[in-house]
Amino acid sequence: MPKVALHGRPGAGKSTLAGLLTQELTLAGADVLTLKVGAPLYELQAVVHAMAGRPLLDGTDQDGQLLNALGTHLRRINPDALTEAFTLRVRQAEDTRPDAVLVCDDLRAPDVDAVTGLGFVLVEVTAPDAVRLERKRGRADLSAGDERHPTEAPVAAAAWRRVDNAGSLDSLRERAAELAKEVLR
Repeated sequence: MPKVALHGRPGAGKSTLAGLLTQELTLAGADVLTLKVGAPLYELQAVVHAMAGRPLLDGTDQDGQLLNALGTHLRRINPDALTEAFTLRVRQAEDTRPDAVLVCDDLRAPDVDAVTGLGFVLVEVTAPDAVRLERKRGRADLSAGDERHPTEAPVAAAAWRRVDNAGSLDSLRERAAELAKEVLR
């Protein structure tokens, strides 16, 4: 069961690469499952917005300021809360879909040891700051996360592969195809 965790600064293209990688792996006949370390934060975000009388209509909405705050407090209460939940989902996938390729598209610095301990290899996604920030502004997030938040810090671990996402979507798609071949070796 290959396991790949993507990391990079906000707007670098982690989720976009994950989607393209999933497409390429699926075209090659692989079963692919995307898992997010931050999934509980998105669940909490939805509850907070519903409680505030402003339910989210799209499960991909990101309220960056709220996600930063929720992550800070969840980690304060239990530093391993996110990785414990992630580990459970990985173990469930290993049991129910043992041949699936697991892709994590939201690895953050505080979670590296736990995720690599589960057998994930790291893929760093990079883009020049000007490009990355422009993409981040174009995402139409409900609010932008804080670039200086501890979870937005660069990951200080050796990457198995690096993907430069400074070019076009077609260029990223080509890199995803190459990466898919490497993952399936």
